Amino acid sequence: MTIPETLNWLAVIVGTAVAFGAGWLWYGPLFGRVWASGSGMSEADRDSIPMLAMVLQLAGLFLLALVIGVTATTEALGTALLAILAVAVLLMSAGAFMRKSTAAMLIDGFYAILAGVVMIAAQGIF
Repeated sequence: MTIPETLNWLAVIVGTAVAFGAGWLWYGPLFGRVWASGSGMSEADRDSIPMLAMVLQLAGLFLLALVIGVTATTEALGTALLAILAVAVLLMSAGAFMRKSTAAMLIDGFYAILAGVVMIAAQGIF
């Protein structure tokens, strides 16, 4: 894969950072308790965040922002939307295998969509 020279790195970085912050809100104050309960986590589990999970989340968000940035340079928004939906569905299927509640699966899937929308917006703004 060749990264286009016209890739908007600022939009990729800002999109990653804002999506990461949105994840804190999404899995914290907004839906944290419902998600944790539906994921089979105890209150103690919810209060301790594994560092590896945070690093992997940041890496995954960066890679998704990079995909969206590449599709933005080639005017392939449809491809970006399909990638976002694929990630959302895969997260929900993983949740189903782990026997998460429907609410927890939807929270995971819609976070992927939210992150993608944030990243597309970053491409448009920057």
